[in-house]
Amino acid sequence: MLAAGLLLAADSLLAASPVLAQGGPPAPPVSVSEPIAKRVVQWDEYSGRFEARAIVEIRARVSGFVEKLHFKDGQWVKEGDRLFTIDKRPYEIAVESATADVARNKATVDLAELQVQRGAALVASRNIPEAENDTRKSNLAVAKAQLKAAEASLHNAQLNLEWTEVTAPLAGRISDRKVDPGNLIQGGQQGATLLATIVSTDPVYFLFDVSEADHLRYQRLQLMGVRTQANSTSIPVRIKLADETEWKRLGAIDFVDNVLSPRSGTIRTRALVDNRDHLLTPGVFARVQLYGGEYDALLIPDSAVVSDQAHKIVFVVNKDNVVEGRPVTLGPIYEGLRVVRDGLKSEDRVVLDGLANPMVRPKAKVNPEPGKITANAE
Repeated sequence: MLAAGLLLAADSLLAASPVLAQGGPPAPPVSVSEPIAKRVVQWDEYSGRFEARAIVEIRARVSGFVEKLHFKDGQWVKEGDRLFTIDKRPYEIAVESATADVARNKATVDLAELQVQRGAALVASRNIPEAENDTRKSNLAVAKAQLKAAEASLHNAQLNLEWTEVTAPLAGRISDRKVDPGNLIQGGQQGATLLATIVSTDPVYFLFDVSEADHLRYQRLQLMGVRTQANSTSIPVRIKLADETEWKRLGAIDFVDNVLSPRSGTIRTRALVDNRDHLLTPGVFARVQLYGGEYDALLIPDSAVVSDQAHKIVFVVNKDNVVEGRPVTLGPIYEGLRVVRDGLKSEDRVVLDGLANPMVRPKAKVNPEPGKITANAE
């Protein structure tokens, strides 16, 4: 009776234990979830550098001794700010001399006009011949021409006097001075002494190179009406500096070159970027994201992707609760999730965790449990 009871208890234990009944361990539990289907905005990333929108060399238009300096090396200047003062005295004398020439020629014109008026009356009374009156008219015309020449010389002298104040032609940051007060400088259109340089800082250009494949893709999107024209200022860009984690700085494309480089297979592209805080210095390198259109995609956690020697693979659980490996084509990270361009369906149950378990492999039986994929809005 005791033996029969033990046998009956053993049969009951086998019936109650799935492990012993099936002859193996139970199916491991795994979290699964369908991928998120979403319209994705594509941002293509490139490296580039900032460049000043304008660089101007400050040179004097007139020669003379530098009398005063009105800025500190490296300071920010506004358009029209005084930078250098050249000794004015020679040019003030030239203005006074030109003013005297104008006065003298005005007197000559007044006299010539009076003689012409008198000549007209004398011709009418036949006291002088017509020829003499014609000479008086000619002398008046010459006097008026000389007056205009004297006035032009006065304007030139006044302009030279004005140019003794060297001002900033644009707003920006000035370099260090190249000459000190007391130095004699050369002015004019050729051989003028370099005094300083100014670079504009707001806004600034950001230059980067776009690959031939991306350029062709952008052109096709433009032909389909999905993307605006390549040189349109409505194409946005986002920029991130080396020490930044977010794409805070915004700009827009304002120029695309008209030829591709035959050596690099890229085309030069330029964006205009606001620089109100003056942090973006010409020559600094950064990363840029260029708007590349929109497309429908599936989003999954990046941790759900595994690799073999040739492919990226995502594990899914089929209707029989068996794990399958799906080769996938991946895109960028979007809202904290990995974009899957191809290889998955919206109804697939993707394995979210348990990948480290050696039992979770293709053809393995698993116990799927509902999980959740959450996107982080950018």
